[in-house]
Amino acid sequence: MSELKYHKFEKTNGAARICLARPKHNVLNLDMMKELNSVLESLCSDKELKCLVFLGEGKSWCAGVEVGDHKPECAPEMIETFDRIFDLLGQLDVPVIAAVHGACLGGGMELAIGCDIVFASANAKFGQPEIKLGFFPPYAAARLPEIVGTSKAIEICTTGRTYTAREALELGFVSKVVEEEKFTETVDALVDEICYNSPLIIRMNKRAIKMVRGCEPREAAKKTNDYFLNSLMKTEDTLEGIKSFEEKRKPVWKNK
Repeated sequence: MSELKYHKFEKTNGAARICLARPKHNVLNLDMMKELNSVLESLCSDKELKCLVFLGEGKSWCAGVEVGDHKPECAPEMIETFDRIFDLLGQLDVPVIAAVHGACLGGGMELAIGCDIVFASANAKFGQPEIKLGFFPPYAAARLPEIVGTSKAIEICTTGRTYTAREALELGFVSKVVEEEKFTETVDALVDEICYNSPLIIRMNKRAIKMVRGCEPREAAKKTNDYFLNSLMKTEDTLEGIKSFEEKRKPVWKNK
């Protein structure tokens, strides 16, 4: 991976961490988004990956997308580049965690809700303030109704108000709120819990959940049962999991 200008990246024990690092508030511009897409593209082909965590450097997690990039002459490229982030996140079959502190606004909130799990520090603030500048947030308009329902999605997008971490938890787009002094260790504990498992079986779990979104319950059960019996049960790691349990030892995953 080439040297990064707007992000910090590390991968240890199967967990990748991308830290947004553009002063002052990690506001996304075109170059930063293109760089992020390059990192995500490399991760999509990483079969050893077990999870991805998004962090933010400084006081804010991400305060949005550069307002100047919304001008008519820039907007088509901006939308295409920004939307590519979500295409790539959708290709990742491992859990993607947004570890949010401080301001998480506009395109920043869209990035957060594009992740699978959102952990928020108690000081986090969320909002889609685009309406105050005469915009609407395209990804949030598509994604929020699925998470919080149509009524709350309209409220969030048409008021442009800011929500505390606790309010975001109640609305349902934040999974957990953690006191600031315990935030890093809590996120790390979640990562460790995920990374204990086989990278292949982590992927299969997420695929099973994604493949039945929007299905009727019986249809969904039929699909997941078929995937369980005809794909999962043919993996070496499932057999190793059973064997390690019976032998009362830690499993040795083969990622097969």
